[in-house]
Formats: sequence, C-alpha cells, structure tokens
Amino acid sequence: MQTEPFDYSEYIKKLEAAAKDTFWGLLGCALEEVNEKKVVVSLRIANHHLNLLGILHGGVHASLLDNTMGIAVMASRPHDKIVTTHLALHYVSPLREGKVYVSGEVVHQSRRMITAQGEIKDEKGKLSSFGTGSFQLID
Repeated sequence: MQTEPFDYSEYIKKLEAAAKDTFWGLLGCALEEVNEKKVVVSLRIANHHLNLLGILHGGVHASLLDNTMGIAVMASRPHDKIVTTHLALHYVSPLREGKVYVSGEVVHQSRRMITAQGEIKDEKGKLSSFGTGSFQLID
C-alpha cells in the first residue's frame, strides 16, 4: 500500500489527456472529482447519445458506469493496470436531456480483484441507473 500522499490533480490531468482520443472522448465525458474514495463524471446528453425512443441509450449508461467505476478502481490502485471482468446494471428511469452525473466508488478489494458500485443521476439528483462491476489487476 502507498504511504505518502498521492497527487490526484496530476493524476486527473494524465487520465484526461490519455482518454481524449478514446471512446471516453467520443462520448464527451468530463471528470468532475477524483480521489481515493470517490469518482464523479459528468456528461451533457446530446442527440447522438439517445436511442430511437429519444432516451439515453442503454449502452451509454453502461459505458458511463463502467468508465466511472473503473476510474474509481484505478484511483484506489493508481500504479496498477485494471480491466473490467463483470458489469451488472439496473435501469430505473429514463433520461432525455440535460447533464448527468455518474458516481463510482470501491466497495471491496482483494489482492487481484476489486468490486465497485456506481450510479447515474440527473441534475436534480433523480436516480436513472445503477450498477456494480468487478475489476481485475493485470500484469
């Protein structure tokens, strides 16, 4: 385990730079908060995020939760490489417009596996979806 304080502001800059030209950047995600306990990501819903019913596409929900929980896991183990091994989601209420906030936090860690939970809420704090993920450290 790490003994000296970790500079999360520098970590955020590196994550944002690395993610800019990836699927994360294509979605339009923004890191709002990163620390050893919690991660918050935001996304302003645009037309290309919607499905044919005019609501936020389930795949966008999944990507947001996977990414946010993954960042929470990476923030808890900033010197390790992490991959998702399992993702479970529950869709509670639809989103059509506005900005969403996705929070993620680690709930359990072992030597090589980490479990996280996350949720997506609208600007008023209404829950839209939530999930859990399992993540494995790789060499």
